[in-house]
Amino acid sequence: MTGNHRIEKDSMGEMHIPSNCLYGAQTERARRNFPISNLQFGRGFIQALGAIKLAASKVNQELGLLDHEIGAVIEQAAEEAMVGDLDEHFVLDIFQTGSGTSTNMNANEVIANRAIQLVGGEVGSRIPVHPNDHVNMGQSSNDVIPTALHVSALVAIERELLPALCVLHDALTDKAEEFDDVVKAARTHLQDATPIRLGQEFGGYASQVANGIRRVKSTRESLSELAIGGTAVGTGINTHAEFGSRVARVLSELFDIDFKEASDHFEAQSARDAVVEASGSLRTVAVSLMKIANDLRWLSSGPRTGLGEIALPAVQPGSSIMPGKVNPVMAESLCQVCAQVIGNDAAIVIGGQSGSLELNVMIPVMAHNLLESIQILSTVCSEFTDRCVCGITADEERARHNAEATAALATALAPVIGYDKAAELAKRSLKENRTLRELVVEEDLVDKDEIDRILDFRAMTEPGTT
Repeated sequence: MTGNHRIEKDSMGEMHIPSNCLYGAQTERARRNFPISNLQFGRGFIQALGAIKLAASKVNQELGLLDHEIGAVIEQAAEEAMVGDLDEHFVLDIFQTGSGTSTNMNANEVIANRAIQLVGGEVGSRIPVHPNDHVNMGQSSNDVIPTALHVSALVAIERELLPALCVLHDALTDKAEEFDDVVKAARTHLQDATPIRLGQEFGGYASQVANGIRRVKSTRESLSELAIGGTAVGTGINTHAEFGSRVARVLSELFDIDFKEASDHFEAQSARDAVVEASGSLRTVAVSLMKIANDLRWLSSGPRTGLGEIALPAVQPGSSIMPGKVNPVMAESLCQVCAQVIGNDAAIVIGGQSGSLELNVMIPVMAHNLLESIQILSTVCSEFTDRCVCGITADEERARHNAEATAALATALAPVIGYDKAAELAKRSLKENRTLRELVVEEDLVDKDEIDRILDFRAMTEPGTT
């Protein structure tokens, strides 16, 4: 120990390490090599890494390969990493070695040094716990980092994203029921179209989210397959034949999610197709949510000079210069998150193509982007539901007025008075700013009872029911 630093060695020589840090020489080299950004692996990924090291220690003890005293203290240190007690010692940038070797060694060194601390040894001595020989026993960065990515992504999907999407779906379904009797004008090409019920619009939004939930759930099968056990190139060199399946079993118990050893370790390490698939499902969800958010902005536009058929909850002042202005800020926040998720997916797709023979070499950036997409989608869905969807109200009078005013009602008249006459009346309606109902009555084209039957808005939104 020298002053505020200690000296550790790796295969390339000595490194000076801050004395209060639990990481070692390889981590310090990577920290100096990659001062690229302020982006680091988040809590979920570190939790998964800690869990893998804990599971590996348990399994290596079960197999008689690791001394129980050393294994027990590794488990204790790994559990501390799992729950976040050691997060300050995970210091590396996302933009590092493409396999994530630096971060795997960061975990190995931190857990080894913390284990040494726990038995009263000298941090950095590698005695009695060695980062490679003990903490990394039976593993390689090439199977650990892909495993951590799958585990952290599936845990976040199950615990955060799917619950948030389900709550949003339920809220939209509730609004669809609440607005079932609110008749309004539909719009195609942003132009007036035949009537629709506001509840039908919201039912469509609920179905989009339901389809998104189904798509996200479909990624479970791929993400549940773990690369662990493949070690360096998928052959399983330097590990026990049962190591991968046993580690998957322990991880399943730790997270209450069914994980399994990859059916083909060469695919599991050379490709990141499961990550591309998962990101694609998130991108589709983002596209759906952006459509919903933009629709709500249109429907609430105004409130005096726009559509104004619904009102979104006012959550904050909308202008620093225009008093009383309120903007659809929750919908705007959602749109920005969706744009970020779509952008993240583009980087993941590029990363997925970067498998060079037996190893993908863009795993860290793919992991960061996928986990960020899951996290921000989860959070924004929860906030959007609570602060926007649940408080939406309908202006039934305005909606009905718009339904009555649309010249597209000529569609319902065409079978009775003919297409050409209906088109003529539609043009007059727009030119004279009068309703089609008024014009039909004025020209005595059909009797009053018949016009009421033809222009029954509820019936028009339920073809075949009358």
